[in-house]
Amino acid sequence: MPMQPQEIEDLIRTGFPDAKITITDLAGDGNHYAAEVIDAAFKGMNRVQQQRAVYATLKGKMDGSHGELHALALTTKAPD
Repeated sequence: MPMQPQEIEDLIRTGFPDAKITITDLAGDGNHYAAEVIDAAFKGMNRVQQQRAVYATLKGKMDGSHGELHALALTTKAPD
């Protein structure tokens, strides 16, 4: 069953409660999303570390063929 944008945001927010999170449904099919996550916790982390931290909040929702979330284009950064 496809995930809803709010479900994705809620999962990410568990790890980054103060983040600015924007979720966009890229294809209108509930399976292909883009997420932008801006959080002060990313200061001092490289892009790979930032993205791994966000993917960890998704709790396996993207794992293998049984994942509920097929594709997530992820942009992460610390606030300016």
